[in-house]
Amino acid sequence: MIRFIDTYRDQFCVEFICKTLNDHHEGGFITPRGYRMHKSRGPSARAVQDKAIIEVMLKIHKENYGVYGYRKMYHALRREGIDIGRDRTARLMRLAGISGKGKGSSPKTTRPARREDTRLDLVNREFTADAPNRLWVADITYVGTRKGFAYTAFVTDVFSRKIVGWATSKTMSTEQLPLQALKQALANADDTSQLVHHADHGSQYVSVVYGDTLAKHGVLSSTGTVGDSYDNAMAENVNGSYKNEAINDKEWEDEFEVEIATFEWVSWWNEVRLHEALGYRTPLEVEAEYCSQNQLPEIMETKVNC
Repeated sequence: MIRFIDTYRDQFCVEFICKTLNDHHEGGFITPRGYRMHKSRGPSARAVQDKAIIEVMLKIHKENYGVYGYRKMYHALRREGIDIGRDRTARLMRLAGISGKGKGSSPKTTRPARREDTRLDLVNREFTADAPNRLWVADITYVGTRKGFAYTAFVTDVFSRKIVGWATSKTMSTEQLPLQALKQALANADDTSQLVHHADHGSQYVSVVYGDTLAKHGVLSSTGTVGDSYDNAMAENVNGSYKNEAINDKEWEDEFEVEIATFEWVSWWNEVRLHEALGYRTPLEVEAEYCSQNQLPEIMETKVNC
């Protein structure tokens, strides 16, 4: 009600507003004296704290592509050492005029292969892994620019949801796009002897050169049914997040500009972004935790063998 009086006090005097409100509410309402006493006290300690938290919220929201909803914002604030609840987080976000950003639909970039696809479905929609380099998912999406389309390919490790390989190109050809992403992923992998690579039936992933590269590194190739996005749901999710968080709502000049933006987004996705499926941790934190938990047995085994 204080806010209501503040809004109309220049149009009507405080005494008139208070009298009118009291005349229409049994049991009395705020008095002019009560209103002026409230204003003279200044903002409460909680109001001052809310203002400080909102400033942190706005900073976090801006630094994270403006996509954090109240759940991720709650965990991000807790990481900043701010003791806050989920309800208060949601209230302050509404007060600050910020909100999360929902995913849009993913574009279709799958080109049917001309040769028979003999790969089996080794995943069966079970996108889980007990360690890094056990299951990778791959897919392609596109970005419209003033100079034509740019295409981006991702390879994602299911265990940590880390994007382990990516590439951007003017063409969807195997050698220029998905194979470059795959080579980057393979170059950074310590061990691929137990790895399964899962993709759709696109011609790029069925190609001889792509299959030979996987076989050379001892990687098993897998695919789902034709035309069923659920069979490659995690890769589709990465594409949707990429388009929603880094690409949509902006006009792009050319493929080079998209490539720079993609590099920045992938770094943020791996190192900063909080993933609900990871317990609001980052992919790098999940990998680091796995390494720390499995390092000691490896060291002990090495010493015994020596």
